[in-house]
Amino acid sequence: MAQKNKVKKKLKDLRSQRWYGPNTMRGVSARARSRQMGFGPDDINNKPRIGIINTWSDMNTCHSHFKDRAEEIKRGVYQAGGFPIELPAMSLGEILVKPSTMLYRNFLAMEAEELIRCHPIDGVVLMGGCDKTTPALLMAALSMNIPAIYMPAGPMLRGFFAGETLGSGTDVLRYWADRRAGLIDDEKMENVVGGMSRSAGTCMVMGTAATMMALSEALGMTLPGASSIPAVDTAHALMASACGRRIVDMVWEDLKPRDIMTEAAFDNATAVDMAMGGSTNAMIHLIAIAGRAGIKLDLERFDKISQKTPVLANIKPSGEFLMEDFYYAGGIRGLMNQMKDHLDLRQINVTGGTLGESIKDQPVYLDDVIKSLDDPLYHQGGTAILRGNLAPDGCVIKQTAADPKFHQHVGKAIVFKDYTDLNLRIDDPDLEVDENSVLVLQNAGPIGAPGMPEWGMLPIPKKLLEKGVRDMVRISDCRMSGTAYGTCVLHVAPEAAVGGPLGLVKDGDEIEIDIQGRKIHLDVSEEELAKRKAVWSPPVYPATRGYTALYAKHVTQANEGADFDFLHAGDETPEPLIF
Repeated sequence: MAQKNKVKKKLKDLRSQRWYGPNTMRGVSARARSRQMGFGPDDINNKPRIGIINTWSDMNTCHSHFKDRAEEIKRGVYQAGGFPIELPAMSLGEILVKPSTMLYRNFLAMEAEELIRCHPIDGVVLMGGCDKTTPALLMAALSMNIPAIYMPAGPMLRGFFAGETLGSGTDVLRYWADRRAGLIDDEKMENVVGGMSRSAGTCMVMGTAATMMALSEALGMTLPGASSIPAVDTAHALMASACGRRIVDMVWEDLKPRDIMTEAAFDNATAVDMAMGGSTNAMIHLIAIAGRAGIKLDLERFDKISQKTPVLANIKPSGEFLMEDFYYAGGIRGLMNQMKDHLDLRQINVTGGTLGESIKDQPVYLDDVIKSLDDPLYHQGGTAILRGNLAPDGCVIKQTAADPKFHQHVGKAIVFKDYTDLNLRIDDPDLEVDENSVLVLQNAGPIGAPGMPEWGMLPIPKKLLEKGVRDMVRISDCRMSGTAYGTCVLHVAPEAAVGGPLGLVKDGDEIEIDIQGRKIHLDVSEEELAKRKAVWSPPVYPATRGYTALYAKHVTQANEGADFDFLHAGDETPEPLIF
């Protein structure tokens, strides 16, 4: 499916030749240092140099197979006549990085961009998967805009416990609620933990990792079918080598990210996200990625696509199956073929061919896992955008993971000023809360937290758990794990910490949500809100130096992608001078 007779570059045109080609002191030095590492003229001459940005670490459980995959990519690069160069980058392991990997997404995006810029690299393979690595690497690819291909980590194998199939995150949360309610003991909880994560790979539900890997394919940045392959399947290793071979050809063809990730490609990705019941985090990430290409996405655009795109993927937390089942059922190519009438099939991908060619005739083998347009799981997309006086710039909710009885709801606010306050008081037996209350978390957004952590699935108060309550309306300016569920209104913009209306809510205020009507309303007069705003003061930010201080100064709001403002402005950064 690769482009035929589309070679545009000759050796002299390669970017790396600025380093290695000239018969100057610097050219001689570059060649000498390659010789120092055991590579002679036959190894490096007349070959494109392929960067492999590897986000492996011992702290990233999802990428534990990346040492092997890097070697398999190298094999493919050598097979195609290229020269591989492995470059380690910041590894954002979702569970272990605190306060949130989201705080460091922009850091990785900057690092990857600069790793490419400062080294003699003609094309690059981007190795990612765990939640924020995918958008970070795609942001870098668009900013640098040299030939690039994304190699997704793939989901782990399904979990098992006591004859039950388990999904990471989703079922841990379910069992943890039972543990807090006193229904199971520590021993059973530990057995659940032991059966949950059985292999390398990302969460195997439709969390942020699975969502963003699939959207990378919908954007055109992976080989066809790559995003669905389980991490430990033999096909995954073969795919890694194929990435290595293909990137060499892409260099000669001069096929770059901005040729692939067009405005129409982002519409395709949005439609696929809705059809999968994907993570709410995808909104923020797609906006940030598109911004690096100068493409402006707004929340209304997502909502319009959501309202006309049914959910077809019957995957937890919106459905009942797992990503391994999704792969067996036909994977992302099968799903996209089912929904081809909602896609622009003319968009090209890293093969040089079109999306239509990549998904043509791909069957669906298990129609209870990947539904048809005639028999969808839900008739609208997984994510809805709400607006109102509580969220003038919008907020999001995964409507497919919310209890239908709360799709229209009015309740009195129980307000927590920050996450520490929440943890201190949520299980207080004297907390005046019932199942109709609306739990509100303030100061948990991009600046308020900082880094907009995944705190949005606020815990149900223990005294309600003991009564059997498992869902409530919860509102915050932070995010929620894509593996989570419940009636959680997220990404409220502007956030509380910058003076958004969320920061003015008081205990007892009535809040209304209407998902179908796309409405969120705080029943407080404009006059009263003005009085509250007049005496409001911002929270004290925790950092005055370092990266965290830089983040607070330059991060945008959730509806703008939470990227850095200076990365969406100014002229193109020039290539480095070589003396």
